[in-house]
Amino acid sequence: MHTTQQHLSISDIQNDILLLKDGGGALVLKVSAVNFGLLSEREQTAIIGSFAQMLNSLSFSIQVVLYSERLNINSYLEVLDKARQAQTNPLLSKMIAEYKQFIQSVVKDMEVLDKNFYLVIPLFNLELGLITSKQALEQKIKTVLLPRRDQVIRQLNRVGLEAVQLQKTELVKIFYGIYNGAIIEKPENQAVKPQDLVVRLKNPNPTPIPAPAPIQPTAPPIQQPVSAQNARNHPFVVEELEE
Repeated sequence: MHTTQQHLSISDIQNDILLLKDGGGALVLKVSAVNFGLLSEREQTAIIGSFAQMLNSLSFSIQVVLYSERLNINSYLEVLDKARQAQTNPLLSKMIAEYKQFIQSVVKDMEVLDKNFYLVIPLFNLELGLITSKQALEQKIKTVLLPRRDQVIRQLNRVGLEAVQLQKTELVKIFYGIYNGAIIEKPENQAVKPQDLVVRLKNPNPTPIPAPAPIQPTAPPIQQPVSAQNARNHPFVVEELEE
């Protein structure tokens, strides 16, 4: 009986690099996405030009892979149920129930997919030449692929995209999902504390306003009589002439 491993072109994964059965190697980068439709025409033209320059600057081949998988939201719905049961506010509990019904209707009517973008940098066995030992082969693959990886990451940064090399555990998980189908999420029987799910409303603490100080009655100021000499020197005093 043939097994899945016999149909795979991957022999091993060492130092986060795929070792192929034909003597070559490859590494995988996970690339972020950009909502191209929401950009302006000028921004779209700039991204297309930058991406074209990146492709023209490469002296080696690359492979762009789009991997789509259906989302499993069962665990998220369970969290909403626990949050609704732990909620003491009836209005918030009703809002959580309505939100859960909305999520279920969306998933029922439309297929919700999670799209991931990967960029594969291969290294063919013809580029490596004749190598006697396995250790020398692994070392040469690493020596050739790492500079190519750094060059691609720099070029993608100019386009506005971020790229990260996948590690061994992530690569195994991706290939397992591709060849064995979607992974069924099992609900975790973990105790959830109600205080962690309750939505707390912050009530403002009113600052006490101090009582106003009593107003003390003050006597009106005593007007001093103006002497004639001071009145004559005042610039706004009109003197009355004697006949």
